[in-house]
Amino acid sequence: MLTNVGVCQIDITLGDISRNLETIQRVAQQAADGGSRLIVFPEACLTGYCFESLGEALPVALRLDDLCLRPLEELCRTRNLYLVAGLLEREGDRVFNTAVLWGPGGIVSRYRKIHLPYLGIDQWTTPGDEPFSVVEIEGLRIGLSICYDAAFPEASRTLALLGADLILLPTNWPPGAEIMPRQAVPVRAMENGVYYAAASRIGIERGNEFLGLSRICDPAGRVIAEAGSSQEAILQATIDVGLSRNKHVVRVPGASELHRFGDRRPEMYDELLKPHAFPRPHDLPR
Repeated sequence: MLTNVGVCQIDITLGDISRNLETIQRVAQQAADGGSRLIVFPEACLTGYCFESLGEALPVALRLDDLCLRPLEELCRTRNLYLVAGLLEREGDRVFNTAVLWGPGGIVSRYRKIHLPYLGIDQWTTPGDEPFSVVEIEGLRIGLSICYDAAFPEASRTLALLGADLILLPTNWPPGAEIMPRQAVPVRAMENGVYYAAASRIGIERGNEFLGLSRICDPAGRVIAEAGSSQEAILQATIDVGLSRNKHVVRVPGASELHRFGDRRPEMYDELLKPHAFPRPHDLPR
């Protein structure tokens, strides 16, 4: 069973795919040398994030069969790795904020960001059009989210209900988002009884200084590995699927027990499924 995960915190250069690819390859090799077989990089790490228009981003956005991505496929094949990296994915005149999971045999899955903030390129990307899903690799069940998705408990809960042992979050946390790594990530792990690994970026892009603060939490919400705010880092952890699959928490047998899934009351949650009338910032006049 695949149990060793590495979370890579790196700097990214806007629009310079070749340079970003070199960084990803270098750091992934280091993580693999340290024993990681599933290696996770930040949101939009291949392309950068702070584009000022869709027109500026389109020439940099990638199709998943672009030749420039072949080195990542080759790295996974030769080192027997699984690697998650973020990019801007082009489909016709649309751009998606996408995380791709590669394995030794090529692309395993992709996830297109569903929840979009009014920030950076997400002002112009198309909301994800494919449902949340979980993929199993060598016995480990993985779900993908991206950055702002972590602010919506429905996203993590859906992945957990689909059977995820581990939720991976490529992210670019901007100033003001400090509460996300420090509180939201541990809570998402605890409330769903899953491992949660967030790969953030560092550096400055068009005046925006990103927070870093990558971390890995266990199914009890405990931080088991964390990075600072300014340095490149590789976090490593071992996943115990026995912990993530046991939703029955026993504190005092027969006196203090709970079940993260069994105690749910879905019949009382109808309000969650109703359409809302709140305007998105994208839709407000400028």
